[in-house]
Amino acid sequence: MAEQSTNKESALAVIEARIRNKDFGGALTLIYDDLANDTADLGELMYLQAVCQRYLGRFEDALTTLEQLKHRTPNNGRAHQEEGHNRRQLEDKQGAILAYNRATQLNPALTASWQQLHRLLTDSGQSQAAEQVKLQIERLQKLPKPLLAVIDLISQGKLIKAEELCRKVLKQVPDHTEGMRLLADIGSRLGVLDDAEFLLESAVAFEPDNPQLRIDYVQVLRKRQKFAQALTEAKFLLDTNPNNPRFKSLVAVESMQTGDFDSALTLFNEVLSVIPQDPITLTSRGHALKTAGQYLASVDSYHDAIRSQPDHGEAWYSLANLKTYRFTPAEVKDMQSRVNGSNLSHMDRVYFFFALAKSFEDDEHYDLAFDYYLQGNDMKRAQSRYDADRMHDDLQRQIEVCTPDLFDHNKGHDAPDPIFILGLPRAGSTLLEQILSSHSQVDGTLELPNILTMAHKLGRGKQLTANNRYPDVLKELKGEQLRALGEEFIRDTAIHRQGAPYFIDKMPNNFRHIGLIRLILPNAKIIDARRHPMACCFSGFKQLFAEGQEFTYSLSDIGQYYRDYVALMAHWDEVLPGFVYRVQHEELVADPEGNIRSLLDFCGLPFEESCLNFHETERAVRTPSSEQVRQPIFTSSLDQWSRFEPYLGTLKAALGDLAQGAE
Repeated sequence: MAEQSTNKESALAVIEARIRNKDFGGALTLIYDDLANDTADLGELMYLQAVCQRYLGRFEDALTTLEQLKHRTPNNGRAHQEEGHNRRQLEDKQGAILAYNRATQLNPALTASWQQLHRLLTDSGQSQAAEQVKLQIERLQKLPKPLLAVIDLISQGKLIKAEELCRKVLKQVPDHTEGMRLLADIGSRLGVLDDAEFLLESAVAFEPDNPQLRIDYVQVLRKRQKFAQALTEAKFLLDTNPNNPRFKSLVAVESMQTGDFDSALTLFNEVLSVIPQDPITLTSRGHALKTAGQYLASVDSYHDAIRSQPDHGEAWYSLANLKTYRFTPAEVKDMQSRVNGSNLSHMDRVYFFFALAKSFEDDEHYDLAFDYYLQGNDMKRAQSRYDADRMHDDLQRQIEVCTPDLFDHNKGHDAPDPIFILGLPRAGSTLLEQILSSHSQVDGTLELPNILTMAHKLGRGKQLTANNRYPDVLKELKGEQLRALGEEFIRDTAIHRQGAPYFIDKMPNNFRHIGLIRLILPNAKIIDARRHPMACCFSGFKQLFAEGQEFTYSLSDIGQYYRDYVALMAHWDEVLPGFVYRVQHEELVADPEGNIRSLLDFCGLPFEESCLNFHETERAVRTPSSEQVRQPIFTSSLDQWSRFEPYLGTLKAALGDLAQGAE
């Protein structure tokens, strides 16, 4: 593998040397030879091919190459920059402006694109837009060159290299706020949210009037689900400029997170009065309406976003993600034509693939539906750092470390408040949450990140990408430390509660950390939401998750993950007998009342009729199942996976004997 990588680098170095020597024809000959090599870096070769074609005056050929390259690597900013250069040579000024705009959005470090964009906007009389671009150029020119390289590396997804370079800059200038912001961005992308928050909090203290720092700070607070603090920071920004649409949108989003949908919708409408038909705002307004249970209004808002910007993939997918929306034949045809375009971003193309898959599934064209699901997942997996073997080793380490001896003498905080619903996503956890939160003594909250963050913090060194000492570190924790961690969890999650004695944390991935939960909160309740393996895994494969479920992008990965999950849950049953209560989704659907009564008994809750009538409970639901849990229990989805059975051989092989439902 290392030899192949070295060969690629040396071949590219020879080509680049010829380009520097202006031997573009010779470089092209080498490129054509290497393109036939299975081990070649095709993306880089195609980019260099387009560069050579441009220098040789073959502008149309270059654009053809770039069309193929953009399909292959949609978020390649340099490909769009190169398109801009070619369109400028062909005197297609408007096309060049659009291409340079896309380039700078994808990679803000492309100074050549900013400079050409400024010239073109100035020449075309767009003075206000040209002035904004000029300010951006000046900002980039003030940055140390290594930080400009960091921005470029982040845009390419090379986060480890970006972190190393950024830390070198900060060692020399520890209070460089842009360096701190970029390192926080890297941390946020890697999921190291506590460090990202600390860096941005410090940067804001150094430079309180920098709006970008505050915007990033608000966003990381939201990711950490510190919604009240995020709203306070967003309002501070808005107070500095009450008419700024961007700041209004930020406050609207944070108002949504705190459950204040009336304020959010008012602010979104104010933004739209200034920027009519802004697709991002219309889509965000649709999300707010959906979460608040206003289905028809949300559909209208998503449609408005599509009319404004037909390539806005998120709005199309949001319609599909309502689960009950059916696309018209005309809409399907429109989506198919757009997904073939070359100027869609990587994520827009993913959105279209998943929306098309849902539409063909609704129409019972399962072969086409599966093909689109597969393409969408393949694109998501291409950007993922998920490693199934590493996850297997991590979960196996839980089994090795969390022995009965670990729990014998260690006692944490005695609060009985938390009810953890965990397992795999799409296993029926939202239904269980809706049932329990319909009880007068239980608050429904969110998929809280606190346990995951705590586990990460316990095991991490100083580097964002350092090796993880968790769960081995659990053996070092003693009574007082464990009590403090339990108290920290209760304190930090209080913001999500409405005053009931008990509350739900529905983060599915907490099954990996039941040992930690038992150590810090021995009186917590754990509910394992279990569903038929084929149904659960394929449902996860069909769902485009916002973040955090990267194992779902491959049938092989999700099958292995399910096997590892079952093995770990069996371990918890063995070392912590009776601590975990399992609810089989199919059994719950077959006998709702009997299973709900047993569930309430486990939680120590008296039976209430409202739990049977859970679909009548009015509350914001923020998961993909939001519309489904507002209906009575139904059986129609239990065997949906079987319609795709001819295409699920990879999943069956990964699940092995579990594929039949034997666990």
